[in-house]
Amino acid sequence: MHPVKIVDLFAGPGGLDVAAEKLGVATVGVEWDASACMTRRAAGLATVEDDVRRYGPSDFPEADVLAGGPPCQTFTVAGTGAGRRALDEVLRFVKRLVAREDREEIDRDLAKLEDERTGLVLEPLRWALEAIDDEKSTAYRAIVLEQVPAVLPVWEAYAAALEDEGYEVDCGILRTEEYGVPQTRKRAVLIARKDDQKVSLPEPTHRPYRKGVPREAGDQTRAEWTTMADVLTRRSPFLVISNYGTGGDPKARGRRASWEPSATVTGKIRRNRVVSLDGTELERFSHAEAGSLQTFPVDYPWSGSDVGQQIGNAVPPRLAMHILCAAFGWSRPTEKQLQSLTTWRSVTASEPPFLDRAVEADVELV
Repeated sequence: MHPVKIVDLFAGPGGLDVAAEKLGVATVGVEWDASACMTRRAAGLATVEDDVRRYGPSDFPEADVLAGGPPCQTFTVAGTGAGRRALDEVLRFVKRLVAREDREEIDRDLAKLEDERTGLVLEPLRWALEAIDDEKSTAYRAIVLEQVPAVLPVWEAYAAALEDEGYEVDCGILRTEEYGVPQTRKRAVLIARKDDQKVSLPEPTHRPYRKGVPREAGDQTRAEWTTMADVLTRRSPFLVISNYGTGGDPKARGRRASWEPSATVTGKIRRNRVVSLDGTELERFSHAEAGSLQTFPVDYPWSGSDVGQQIGNAVPPRLAMHILCAAFGWSRPTEKQLQSLTTWRSVTASEPPFLDRAVEADVELV
């Protein structure tokens, strides 16, 4: 399949959209965070700055692919844990949506959750089912969702629901370094396609990272994992000392060397110390460097406030490119396509494609 357009819910600064645009697929993102929207606009990405709950498939009639990465804070280990405690309740809401219970009644019950962000994980399913049921809409040809690993049971419930609606579905946990991202990070991913072709998560291309295991060891049919030094232009080797301690003991803080992948990039990456091998303090990671560890283009126009949080919350574009190719039934991305992620381009009057795409949606773009 070749999509017409992707509507990306909770689109953030554009990780999935960057990958899609580089693959030649138009996108429009719905995102409520003003700073993330500033970054998106600076990058020339079509953007609706608003709450996804205020919209639905009929607002984006040209979009034939649904994507989304709902807020993860309540599901993460570092977060409050409200999502994990409410997991059983969320799964019950999935069943209620599938049963097409009264939407207003469901919304009233969602409002009673400990943290309202927990219920946002249900929005992609609402959009998918509305597209199926609405006579004015057409069911999405493909669906792509990603979240922290704790959300996998929700994606599995989604999978069962979507299979009953005629979709081929696969979901599971992907490790970013196994796709050439210079960072260890696990993501729960679901891909679905509405045709008779079997759909599968993308096959890994790189070896998994293991502390103390040589880079050249392991499956020789895969490439070596990518290191921080491979994507950053620092002059000499360095160590990164995590801002997270263990039991308050600074000596127990995690360390990664420049010849290893980065630990998971979080919104607090600027708190990580960077030191030379002799312990000399070095400049901490810039926004451009943090973005490169996420595989954003080195010249990506980060804008607004709390850029670190924007970067930490984003989907790594390189991983997104692999996922999208799998979702569309395409071959894995070529090296040329992957390399295209290293640079972005500014929006100018002489470069109309991004500008044209910014006005294609039938809703106001800001």
